[in-house]
Amino acid sequence: MNSQKGFTLIELMIVVAIIGILAAVAIPQYQNYVAKSQVTAGLAEITPGKVAYEQKINEGGAVATDFTTVTNLGLQASTERCDISATDGSAGTGNITCTLKGNPRIAGATVVLTRAATGVWTCTTTVTDKGTLAPANCKG
Repeated sequence: MNSQKGFTLIELMIVVAIIGILAAVAIPQYQNYVAKSQVTAGLAEITPGKVAYEQKINEGGAVATDFTTVTNLGLQASTERCDISATDGSAGTGNITCTLKGNPRIAGATVVLTRAATGVWTCTTTVTDKGTLAPANCKG
């Protein structure tokens, strides 16, 4: 008696089809996850600048370069995730901007922390799919 060992061709084709279906769903979801994490990382890179910005305002920073030179705010001008810039805050208002790099879905988009004259900071972004890619506090 000969006993059969191994898998039949149809069984192998079914396994390959199942793996293909799983990959078709998983790859786009993974790309969304990467893009969202890059936007969040960009926000995390500019958030520490708020403290230095406030300190410059409280110390009476009246020179535009106190605010527009991002190294004065304790930030790097360019990182792996974004290019950072800031506007003059000597009047009590201004913003810190991160121009995102990386995933093609978010490259060139911005994450902006804006300070109002009242001292309240708000976050806005130009990411196209704000519903799924922007951080919860940065949907504007």
